Amino acid sequence: MELKRVVVTGLGALTPLGNDVKSYWNGLINGVSGAGPITHFDAEKFKTRFACELKDFNPLDHIDRKEARKMDPYTQYAMVACEEAIKDSGLDLEAIDCDRAGVIWGSGIGGIYTFFHEVMNFSSGDGTPRFNPFFIPKMIADIASGMISMKYGFRGPNFTTVAACASSTNAIIEAYMYIQLGKVDVMITGGSEASVNEAGIGGFNALKALSTRNDSPEAASRPFDQERDGFVLGEGAGTIILEEYEHAVKRGATIYAELVGGGAAADAHHITAPHPEGLGAKLVMKNALRDANLKPEDIDYINVHGTSTPLGDIAEIKAIQDVYGDHAYNMNISSTKSMTGHLLGAAGAVEAIASILAVKEGIIPPTINHSTNDESIDSKLNLTLNKAQKREIKAAMSNTFGFGGHNASVIFKKI
Repeated sequence: MELKRVVVTGLGALTPLGNDVKSYWNGLINGVSGAGPITHFDAEKFKTRFACELKDFNPLDHIDRKEARKMDPYTQYAMVACEEAIKDSGLDLEAIDCDRAGVIWGSGIGGIYTFFHEVMNFSSGDGTPRFNPFFIPKMIADIASGMISMKYGFRGPNFTTVAACASSTNAIIEAYMYIQLGKVDVMITGGSEASVNEAGIGGFNALKALSTRNDSPEAASRPFDQERDGFVLGEGAGTIILEEYEHAVKRGATIYAELVGGGAAADAHHITAPHPEGLGAKLVMKNALRDANLKPEDIDYINVHGTSTPLGDIAEIKAIQDVYGDHAYNMNISSTKSMTGHLLGAAGAVEAIASILAVKEGIIPPTINHSTNDESIDSKLNLTLNKAQKREIKAAMSNTFGFGGHNASVIFKKI
């Protein structure tokens, strides 16, 4: 069968660099760090006392107080980012066929804030089971997609993908395939995460996954740098409106880029560590290129997973060099996690937005905080260090890799 073309017609972002797409993008291209001391709770006794939190965000500016009380922060973030994306898309919700419009969302953890606080309240009491009646609906990882569909009346496919840090990239791929196959016309997709809390910071500290650079948090996320010591936890949401090409053209939509390919693969190696030779990373990039019917030399930019961990950064670079060969030296590579921190299940969505805007605007966001070369990483590669770079981008790839060996990549093309 002939596959449908899929395009991006709306974007929404709620990130540590800004609470909308414009401020997020401006933060990226200006090399702003979103990291700072934790304000959500008293982190004095934690090994890591900083994170990339949202700034000046009040859910009640967007959501009715009664409704907000029914939502974990990760769902609140999702609702806010979706509201911006729907508005940006110009979709007339009265005119489209809502039976052919759906929501596929991604979250690695879901309502960990709610779970932690409900359990803490129970454990500090007299043993009488007093739980919030919304405890379960607030906590479950699929509730954001359900809430989004209820708000906009989308009755098409509706579910959540959970693949750790690859969750929202998998959501984008699933939404893309539903449109490709002609099953729907419009999909809301993306992801959200709200893990900057005692359980999130404490859990990742126990894994020794987080940077402990408490004296200079703004410089802690430093992918590819010799002195990197772990990732910086972030929070927020990213939303992408995907639409069948002819459907978008017919209504006169503004098109940001075309989504032309997606790939998924597994490391089948370790619960948290990447395969040292990047086998899953290589496979997923090859799968995405094959799906897009593109050659390695067609890609101008890769927004890498690049978390700022000692093992992960090297494994990904090895994989890129194996897949792209000599062309690896002609591309731009950058990690926007150097600025946003790691948004876990929302990372794929916010980084896909960065890739889409890079294609549209012809600007590569930088990898900030680089000061010392790692001898294990080829210094001839263009890692877009410390400053944004301008270039025409015909196609960009966005990589996300998650605990459990989950790998997902998507490719956006200029239209």
